[in-house]
Amino acid sequence: MDLTIRIDPATAHSQRVYLAGRLDTSSHAELDRQLGPVLAANLPSLVLDLADLEYISSAGIRSIFRARKALSARGGKVVVVNPQPQIQKVFDLVKAVPMNEIFSSVAEADAYLDAMQRKVLAKGEDADDD
Repeated sequence: MDLTIRIDPATAHSQRVYLAGRLDTSSHAELDRQLGPVLAANLPSLVLDLADLEYISSAGIRSIFRARKALSARGGKVVVVNPQPQIQKVFDLVKAVPMNEIFSSVAEADAYLDAMQRKVLAKGEDADDD
């Protein structure tokens, strides 16, 4: 599944962006492109709704970090809501140990993230069987 991006109209205080599908090396540039005008606006917060995001790679993480950096430079925030368990696991890992300190290449990081997300999904399927 490709990445689907939906950007709601901005309110006075925030902009909500919905992501669905896969945020990876083949789709992160499109997210960066579509977020460009959003990040250029003088909004205090960007809300990324990840309820339908199924997979994120290191390239996707970098896109979110770029958005965070752009908003924080002017006192704004990026808020992530509704991550699926496998996506939350990636965020937990990135928070605990910066990715550029544990992998020797982007390919190695992506292979690890892929395996980890598959493991989380497999556990969820096992729980559904009970």
